[in-house]
Amino acid sequence: MEDREIINSWISYNKKLEESLQLNRKNAEDITKIKIGSLLGSMKPIKVFTILTGIIWVCFVDLLIVNLFAVASPFFLISAIIQVVLTKLAIGIYLYQLVLIHQIDITKPILETQDKLAHLRTSTLWVTRFLFLQLPVWTTFYWSANTFENGNTGLVVLQIIISLLFVIPVVWLFVNIKYENKSKKWFRLMFEGKEWTPVRSRWNY
Repeated sequence: MEDREIINSWISYNKKLEESLQLNRKNAEDITKIKIGSLLGSMKPIKVFTILTGIIWVCFVDLLIVNLFAVASPFFLISAIIQVVLTKLAIGIYLYQLVLIHQIDITKPILETQDKLAHLRTSTLWVTRFLFLQLPVWTTFYWSANTFENGNTGLVVLQIIISLLFVIPVVWLFVNIKYENKSKKWFRLMFEGKEWTPVRSRWNY
């Protein structure tokens, strides 16, 4: 009789333990979903602001390109076109991210949420790459044919060095801004703030 009572007690204990573990897992998942929802919500304002600012900027640059096309330096036109195209790509990605954030339903299974977060993470990396690619053209838009034809050799060399000082790190960042480097100190320092922290903090889910 004693043995049966011990066995029954053991079975009862195992059952309660399993129920407790299942409840803890569910609570942990619910808390995770609430945190994800809160963090994603904090990303929306900065993305909306960036989109609106970007649209105003590309309209301004497009007008400059159209109005100055016949008289502007080829360096200015090429630099402006590269910059505005990259900005438009970034705006497109931000719009995609807003749609993605809106589609994330924290009441659905966590795996489905994780899949959308993975897309959000990937697009975050790509938009950062595109934004960095714009930097070198800020060192070339003021060049002119006269700079090279009649300019001081030392000044020309200095201009080229300045541009290379931008091109080299930008190419390095374009290659190295990827998920595999998420634990690197420079990467973590770069991806700070309301726009990046929510996505970065969810990368381990």
